[in-house]
Amino acid sequence: MLITLLVFGPMACAFGACSLGRNNEKARDAFAAAVGVAALVLALMIAGARPSLDIGGILAGGLHFTTDGFRAAYAVVTALMWAGTGLFSLEYFAHERENLNRYWFFVLVTLGATEGVMLSADLMTAFVFFEILSFTSFTWVIHEETQEAVSAGYTYLFIAVIGGLVLFMGLLMMRYAVGTLTFSEMAEAVAASDPPGLVFAAGLCILLGFGAKAGMFPVHVWLPKAHPVAPSPASALLSGILTKVGVYGILMTSLEAFFGSTAYGLVVLVLGVITMVLGALLALFSVNLKRTLACSSMSQIGFILTGTGMSVLLLAAGSEEGAMTALSGTMLHMVNHSLIKLTLFMAAGVVVMNLHALELNEIKGWGRSKKPLAVAFALGALGISGVPLFNGYISKTLLHEGIVEGVHEIASLALLLRAVEWIFLFSGGCTFAYMLKLFICLFVEKNADAKKQAEFDASPKCMNGLSTLTIVGSSLLMVVLGQPAVMKRLAAVMTGSDAIAHFSAFSWESLKGGLISLLIGALLYVFFVRRVLMRRGTRYVDRWPAGLDLEERVYRPLLTKILPGALGAVAAVFGENKVLAPLCRRILYGAEVAARALADGTDALVALLRHTAVREMPVRGGEVKAGWLRRAAGETREAVRPLTDSFTFAMMMTCVGIVLVLGVLVWISIL
Repeated sequence: MLITLLVFGPMACAFGACSLGRNNEKARDAFAAAVGVAALVLALMIAGARPSLDIGGILAGGLHFTTDGFRAAYAVVTALMWAGTGLFSLEYFAHERENLNRYWFFVLVTLGATEGVMLSADLMTAFVFFEILSFTSFTWVIHEETQEAVSAGYTYLFIAVIGGLVLFMGLLMMRYAVGTLTFSEMAEAVAASDPPGLVFAAGLCILLGFGAKAGMFPVHVWLPKAHPVAPSPASALLSGILTKVGVYGILMTSLEAFFGSTAYGLVVLVLGVITMVLGALLALFSVNLKRTLACSSMSQIGFILTGTGMSVLLLAAGSEEGAMTALSGTMLHMVNHSLIKLTLFMAAGVVVMNLHALELNEIKGWGRSKKPLAVAFALGALGISGVPLFNGYISKTLLHEGIVEGVHEIASLALLLRAVEWIFLFSGGCTFAYMLKLFICLFVEKNADAKKQAEFDASPKCMNGLSTLTIVGSSLLMVVLGQPAVMKRLAAVMTGSDAIAHFSAFSWESLKGGLISLLIGALLYVFFVRRVLMRRGTRYVDRWPAGLDLEERVYRPLLTKILPGALGAVAAVFGENKVLAPLCRRILYGAEVAARALADGTDALVALLRHTAVREMPVRGGEVKAGWLRRAAGETREAVRPLTDSFTFAMMMTCVGIVLVLGVLVWISIL
């Protein structure tokens, strides 16, 4: 009953919130925030009772939920994130009334779907709720309905669509190869499976599918674009929880199905390391507050994936103690990152709420007189930077210990893992450098415009009492979870083992790695941020090369130029064949007509709805009255111009994914 209420209750409440919103917007907002608090109470009850739930008659095998230590802990973290952002949203949205019925509806549906993933007992249950939240959270990204928001939203959408299709492909192959998708049964089934190559291919598909949501390289392109344009409470959820949904799938699959696979562990490790260092560099170069925090999330996901890869490698090498060290660091860093980003994105929301700006040069010096906000931001920054006595230090130290264990235990990979260790320390240094950059910019430096700085200093109050309590209260968790006794107990609950009971957090060996990272970060800030990323030491400049955009430089050309060219080449090959040539031409012509009809027809439908039925989605920049069909028809192309390219691209990605799935089905039928 408790699981039913936690998973399906918020979804049902979403309809109640919409109904309230039609007559009383304040009552709706309060109701939605109360649902988040109620979910937290339910999650705490579930953590104590540890129930399970099986629902038959759905998808043949049914839906299955369980609550071991890790799942129960993350159900609580998920509910805490929703409760915190819900309370903060009461002030954040106080002066914005557009599209809030839609926003709250999908926030509550996503809450239930996220809890469904976190409590899932098998991959198919996780997949069902994973797909639900992929589409419901899309509305958060486009909430502002600016051209930038819509473009980012559809980038998020097509990555989610392709990720879901590839994940489904992996599930089909895994079910065919081992006969089960239940986590508790997969280890034994995989060990007895034949051929192992099919299981490995399924694992790669599952990795990429979940990795798309996690923000893992190379399917990370949505993350730096989506977080800055979403409302700050939604950004906190996107960064702190929805990325963990992907990590959850990767972690559970890796540990349950591939615990003995060195090759799989290496794949996860390499992708994790690339994600970790690339996200850190993107954050270091960024001159936008929320974009920096978004890229930071990508980097921290890389830390978590690195720990996951090390856990698999150490298990494959027979080092159970080393694997538990890496696994403890992985799970603890998941929790730490969620709570840290709750604090930091809410703090960024206070900036947006007051200044409606995010560019560092515009907000520079704004927080000099805002002491409570400065304290909360500082605690979050210290936590994510891995400073001793704060939560991120212990989880990062355990991750580092796991890498060091790998250097000693896996001789064949010692050189590679030594390189991974230094990349890990460098990425940690980048974290400290960009958090120093943000804190000093907001709370220490003065704005270049003296008049603007005087206005900033004249108004020390920047949020109401409830928001202050929520943000400062969440930041205190950085200190509470920074205590070794608390973290050891939490690790024992989540892993089901007290293997790190002997871990000495403040021994020289443990401190050394953290101090090296902090020293690297300090040097990066002094010699790189201040001298290279700033003009004359006063203005922040974006020096990231524009040509390094994967979406614009690789993915779009691949699908809009290379793929059509390849199809044309195929037609040319059969051009001399009297039977196949006409058939190829008809297929290509039919595909072209269908693609144009699908793209233009969908765009036209979207525009028509925006002008008529969906009155809650007005076109920015002008008021459009319902029923003006003639005007809507004339303005269709112009009204949806921001959508056309991205939506068409999303549909193309969907078609490519469907072709891939059909190919796998044919392959399985032949085997």
